Amino acid sequence: MAHSSFWEPETRLQVEGLNNMQASFWKVILAGVPGVAGIIVVLQVVLADDPALVGASSARELAVHPIGRVEKKEGRTFLVINPKYRPGLLGLDQWSHVHVLWWLDRNDTPQRRSILQVHPRGNKDNPLTGVFACRAPVRPNPVALTVCQVLAVEDHVIEIAEIDAFDGTPIVDLKPFVPAMDCPHNVRVPAWARPKQKEN
Repeated sequence: MAHSSFWEPETRLQVEGLNNMQASFWKVILAGVPGVAGIIVVLQVVLADDPALVGASSARELAVHPIGRVEKKEGRTFLVINPKYRPGLLGLDQWSHVHVLWWLDRNDTPQRRSILQVHPRGNKDNPLTGVFACRAPVRPNPVALTVCQVLAVEDHVIEIAEIDAFDGTPIVDLKPFVPAMDCPHNVRVPAWARPKQKEN
């Protein structure tokens, strides 16, 4: 199965924005690669001198580098991983499901990053809720998480059943779904997140 290369010559568009939290700022570099669907996002965060944020350090730099991208074609869904990370896929085919952490690149704007409260699921009937208490796609760091069924792992490409991400979406990390760790007991959820009762 042929998949376009990640590492062809890049054309870059650099965007800088000022975050409203403690005078920190972020820089996003969108690298469009010819022949590759979507974009590659490199995030660089520099936190200002604030003990509450960085402790004794005068500044801290955090870098997130995508490990691959989502690819959808002919009704099938793939996670195409950068070939240099292929050794990290060893043993993944023994797991039935995987946590996929991906970047909400289409929501990555200063305005959307500044939104901290929403009505979950876009429903005004749901109570105003903090973004850390729901799965809203707008948040300070637009990282999403989906549990996906693994269908096959071949070379540096993983075929999955489905994912709620667009074609070309950057992938940040993969972690196997471990029932003993990921299925807690005595779970509590707010009323708006409970399954709807069927009417008779």
